[in-house]
Amino acid sequence: MYFFTATINSWQMLLADDMMKDIIIQSLHWHHENNRARTHGFVIMPNHLHLMWSPVNTYFEEANEWSLLSFTAHEFKKYLMKNDPGRLTPYLSTEADRQYHFWERRSRTIEVMSRSIAEQKLDYMHLNPLSGRWNLVSFPEEYRYSSAKYYMLNRSSFNFIRHYADYI
Repeated sequence: MYFFTATINSWQMLLADDMMKDIIIQSLHWHHENNRARTHGFVIMPNHLHLMWSPVNTYFEEANEWSLLSFTAHEFKKYLMKNDPGRLTPYLSTEADRQYHFWERRSRTIEVMSRSIAEQKLDYMHLNPLSGRWNLVSFPEEYRYSSAKYYMLNRSSFNFIRHYADYI
């Protein structure tokens, strides 16, 4: 099991747009449906995301990270080109291998080695929308783009979430 954090390039607020968050949800669903990864917890903030997930079968953590970041970047570009091309300008890349650069190059991954660490990471994720900087909701379970409702109310609109205790 791994705790993964990815940040939008230059900490821009690209993910404040719910359509962008839905693209990430679509990728998490794809990873689940294609038996590549199981998501145990997540939160999608306006400029970053946190995931706690496990690779399935022969898929390695790095391959899942790459597929999530690559797919979402392509979908962000496609969506913005169609709906708001002016918003692409801050993401123009200076790299030869890409036209746009949506994600910071240095995502962070740590292995989750125990249930207590898993619980600490879930608490951190679920409380993130309430923090003073964001103040997006009053209660963790109110934030739509999070697994808090799954853990706190045993309800979720995301069928790809699997309880961490079944995997560690």
